Amino acid sequence: MHKTRAKCWGLFITMQVIFLCLAPQGQAAPNPETTLMWYEKPAKLWSEAMPLGNGRLGAMLFGIPEKERILLNEETVWTGGPYNPTNKQGAAHIDEIRAYVFRGDYARAHREFSRYLMGYPVEQQKYQPLGNLWLSFAGHEDYTEYRRDLNLDTALASVSYKVGDVRFTRQAFVSPVDQVIVVHIKADVPGQLSFGAQMTGYRNGAHSNYCSSIYRMDGIAPDSLQLYGRTSTYLGIEGKVRYFARAKFISKGGEIKVDYDSLSVTSADEVMILIPAATNFVNYNDVSADEKKRVMDVLDKASQKSFDELLDAHAQAHQALFRRLDIDFGPTEAAAQAMDLRCQDFAKGADDPQLVALYFQFARYLLISSSRPGTKPANLQGIWNEEVSPSWDSKFTTNINLEMNYWSAEVANLSECFQPLAQMMQEITVPGAVTARESYGARGWVLHQNTDIWWATAPMDGCSWGTFSTGGAWLCTQLWDHYLYTRDEAYLARIYPVLKGAAQFFVDTLVEHPREKVLVTCPATSPENVPKRPGNRRIHDEVMGGDITPNICAGPTMDMQIIRDLFSQVTQAARILDRDVLFCQVLSDLGKRLAPMKIGQHGQLQEWLEDWDDPQDSHRHFSHLYGIFPSSQINIYDTPVLARAAQQAVNMRGDLGTGFSMAWKMAIWARLLDGEHAHKIFRHFIDKNTCTNLFSKCFSTPQVEGTFGACAAIAEMLMQSYDGRIHLLPALPQAWPQGRVRGLRARGALEIDLIWKKGKLTQAVIRAGSAGTFPVKYGQHSLDLHTQAGTRYVLDGELKPAESGHHSHATRTHFKTGFAADGSRKEF
Repeated sequence: MHKTRAKCWGLFITMQVIFLCLAPQGQAAPNPETTLMWYEKPAKLWSEAMPLGNGRLGAMLFGIPEKERILLNEETVWTGGPYNPTNKQGAAHIDEIRAYVFRGDYARAHREFSRYLMGYPVEQQKYQPLGNLWLSFAGHEDYTEYRRDLNLDTALASVSYKVGDVRFTRQAFVSPVDQVIVVHIKADVPGQLSFGAQMTGYRNGAHSNYCSSIYRMDGIAPDSLQLYGRTSTYLGIEGKVRYFARAKFISKGGEIKVDYDSLSVTSADEVMILIPAATNFVNYNDVSADEKKRVMDVLDKASQKSFDELLDAHAQAHQALFRRLDIDFGPTEAAAQAMDLRCQDFAKGADDPQLVALYFQFARYLLISSSRPGTKPANLQGIWNEEVSPSWDSKFTTNINLEMNYWSAEVANLSECFQPLAQMMQEITVPGAVTARESYGARGWVLHQNTDIWWATAPMDGCSWGTFSTGGAWLCTQLWDHYLYTRDEAYLARIYPVLKGAAQFFVDTLVEHPREKVLVTCPATSPENVPKRPGNRRIHDEVMGGDITPNICAGPTMDMQIIRDLFSQVTQAARILDRDVLFCQVLSDLGKRLAPMKIGQHGQLQEWLEDWDDPQDSHRHFSHLYGIFPSSQINIYDTPVLARAAQQAVNMRGDLGTGFSMAWKMAIWARLLDGEHAHKIFRHFIDKNTCTNLFSKCFSTPQVEGTFGACAAIAEMLMQSYDGRIHLLPALPQAWPQGRVRGLRARGALEIDLIWKKGKLTQAVIRAGSAGTFPVKYGQHSLDLHTQAGTRYVLDGELKPAESGHHSHATRTHFKTGFAADGSRKEF
């Protein structure tokens, strides 16, 4: 392997060790009621299996006594290879397409966009499963006393059962320190452990071009199985990813025999299986690494350690992140139930506040498991996938899903887990600049509705989806948010070119609406929704096939909200870094001319520049409500009229939807201070859009963004921080009468602990990582908190200092008049 590539791989592993070394010591173990998921029966489906991961490697443990299945994933196993699908005809036709939109000829605009701006190929590449490890135990069909569980605090999955008088246990984890999947199997009677093993890859006979097209399974004497091959050519892009996995079996007692593609263990006391896996992927434009050397280097080192040593290092590294936050809503009898039964009862209205705390911690566990520094961002399914042709290709979808994956990263005290997304954004500006130049004739860079591991940035999937050009800009607002939470100016300097490039694209592509005389994006779309506008008719889509109703438009509300945030944030960043004064003036001038948010005939915040909203529309996307969450352009304190219109808009969409949709609604109702409504939606969410293993669902497909989104919404119910203000327990529902949370993060580099009893705040602790003045509010109580970096402030339920020495840092203040969630006006 080339030295620089070896250095990159070594750096990834070193970063995990640094986390271990920097781990805060002495953190108390959390309540098992908030960190232990358990089941009374094996998983039959992928959506019931227990997810394990270290950010790069993933595994799903099914816990089947007679034939265990361990699904294996490696985050860079993708179809195709480096490519750029940008359509180079776009720049010559973009003005013509805009003219059709402004003229109201949406059918022609749709067809021309499809012809001249859609990427080629129009689809993108697919995330692939690596394979399965199968373990067959003869005679274990008749088992008793079964239990499987997932410990979120130690990131350890366990299975236990008896066959006759012998108890068998299986444990599995994926180490971020040693970069191996570890499986440990044991019998409590010596010599009673016998089983067969095989590793298998994937092939799809009906659609062979979708799958890992070349793979081999071999037994390697004296103690190993291996799986290796190359992923497929898809959509004309040659499969360039080579993958390799090795399973080494280390037994205590007994005998191991290897056949040409299988392995058997006979009469052992216990067996440890080490599974490293890797590909030749270096980055989106380089696949020149040596995947076998990567695997064998890791395996050689891990093989020198005992199971206890591997587990201890793994648990410490995991807990260095996981134990930063603890949440507890009080003991509940429901915790004595298996997870599936517990969720069923909760959905029916059972009192189980501790389930909410457990769900919150599960989401944090998933993020740690699927997004660590040095890895790729979490995709639609995190890193877990069993299909060669997964729903929506299991890509990085940027019209809500990828953004929602990271909504909880900062507030849930997992700031480092955001690093993969920041790294992606720095890399994607290169292909994004090609798309901006060739398709729009613009400077800067652009990312549309979707991307894959090759960082494709052109419009894809068809005009109805790909016309969304603010995906990259939306992600930039989260880059800025990371700065607000950390106040890290070195980080801000690194990502400033990304922010500026995104803004440059819109400086060059915003156009004046001929009738409204405001600046708009065009061509554009409000993600995936179709306006009910006069004369809209179905047309045949040449690119995607079939008939479709055009949704192409100019200046949808979400675009304007995102660009307004982007321009403001770039300006603030430039001032902090003392650069680009003239460019900031350009952004300021253009920002004043952006199309404003409007209130429509139904009292709703309009989704489009025109009043096209349908009060019966229950579409899963409600993109125009970005302005209230995750943005704060709309809030009940400063913009009460718009906030009331946003409330009407979310009411019109109803309480149901897909997983991501319901999680987003929870957060919006929390921002509207209606915790009861948010909690009601959470019950529906658990009932209709949560799998047995607590993955969320989009339609019937298990995904992760709804899980992350619900975590963020729960945090919003407990604490909100935006526009420099801190709101404590702003949307606490009656269902959570008592509780405590330690380690919530707020913008301004603040860390917050809360304790409440009988629905009332009893104590708040605020630890300041930076100096500043923060208006703090709880109920009718408020004060200005003047912080110094490294200082701890303890407040009581009336926001009075509860410890001496802090009176000089807090002064009383009053919040503006706004409106309550029921529409009435009151003082806040």
